[in-house]
Amino acid sequence: MGRRVVAAEPRPPAGALGDGRGSWGVSAAELGSVGGRGLPCACARARARPRTRGPRVVRRRRGPCGWGRRGGGGRPGEQRGRRRRRGPGRPGDWRRRRGAGGGVRAAGRMLLSLVLHMYSMRCVLPAAVLLGSAPTYVLAWGAWRLLSAFLPARLYQAVDDRLYCVYQSMVLFFFENYTGVQILLYGDLPKNKENIIYLANHQSTVDWIIADILAVRQNALGHVRYVLKDGLKWLPLYGCYFSQHGGIYVKRSAKFNEKEMRSKLQSYMNAGTPMYLVIFPEGTRYNPELTKVISASQTFAAQEGFAVLKHVLTPRIKATHVAFDSMKNYLDAIYDVTVAFEGTVDDKGQRKEAPSMAEFLCKECPKIHIHIDRIDKKDVPEEQAYMRRWLHERFEIKDKLLIEFYDSLDPERRNKFPGESVNSKLSLKKTLPSLLILSGLTAGMLMTEAGRKLYVRTWIYGTLIGCLWVSIKA
Repeated sequence: MGRRVVAAEPRPPAGALGDGRGSWGVSAAELGSVGGRGLPCACARARARPRTRGPRVVRRRRGPCGWGRRGGGGRPGEQRGRRRRRGPGRPGDWRRRRGAGGGVRAAGRMLLSLVLHMYSMRCVLPAAVLLGSAPTYVLAWGAWRLLSAFLPARLYQAVDDRLYCVYQSMVLFFFENYTGVQILLYGDLPKNKENIIYLANHQSTVDWIIADILAVRQNALGHVRYVLKDGLKWLPLYGCYFSQHGGIYVKRSAKFNEKEMRSKLQSYMNAGTPMYLVIFPEGTRYNPELTKVISASQTFAAQEGFAVLKHVLTPRIKATHVAFDSMKNYLDAIYDVTVAFEGTVDDKGQRKEAPSMAEFLCKECPKIHIHIDRIDKKDVPEEQAYMRRWLHERFEIKDKLLIEFYDSLDPERRNKFPGESVNSKLSLKKTLPSLLILSGLTAGMLMTEAGRKLYVRTWIYGTLIGCLWVSIKA
């Protein structure tokens, strides 16, 4: 409401007007009535208020006659101005109605903000289930590990692979069925499982899920094992288990322990362990925003006389050579896999960072394009120097596929690999039972006080024992 300052005027003595107006200066006829009760309306009272000595602040009063409104004239009884109060009610009701409407709009905005926030937090439920069921899974695996201490290693490995398949099937429920991502396969993926080395470009934390996506379509999900960078062995619960399941932790460059890797692979072959060994030869993730890493990789390739690559990093040879050389008589083939995530190009046509696991679970990747080349082991050179050049040539092929995918001048050829693709959809029958089993066991454990204590102790002591184990093995 507006305020105005009125200069002081001398107050006339009582009865000085002598016309029946009295000290108020307003006749009874002018006072009017409100609601037929003979009461003066607000505007008449305000106009009739006696002046006081000295300056004072006068609030504008808006009575039923409309006096005092901006642009409203100023005589009692005239309803002027843009806003008219309609119907019965007290002066100022329109303000209360406007305030109520504003409150509804504010509540609507808050609700919309909450919905948008929850929409952006869609990864919370999958993460809670995947991490929350980890102690349950580790307890089941630990019990089997103790029971099988005096059993043949082949039997332990068979059951362990089955347990791993159950957990990874639950993972795939969220990464495929929950997100609704479309999987497009190019090339030749055999339907039957084989002992293989899986070589792929590395650009996201989702890349290890891609190996699961292919393995489950060959009924080989439980046989997936990874060559991992050494720092991941400190992951709570998972770090120790990956090692027990067949994962191999390696250090980069001069710290690479070739003897230890050969020994571990030999023990798996002696036990007849099915092998789906996943290796990312680049050694680190390709991120187009990390220009220094890309520049260093390209400089190294140029110095070594290799072709400079644009969408992948220069591959490292050590882990690939040791794995192939150790298992060349045990393997069936090598899978050369090239992965591209659709929707990773900005408005300017430049490639941007691939989605992380959290972003992927928030359904920010509509399609994954996977190109598979099956290479028979007899076509792979055994000598390290020749294999090094062969591996770089394979990454040149990957780079050409990705250039076609991201940079093709023809819009119809962009966002896809050359050749025919197959839209592969994973059935709920392969994933939902695992989700129900693990989540049901976890919920049952948490419903009792003893179960909750066991659950918490598994997180704490399992992590400590796991870290101690991997540090001793290191």
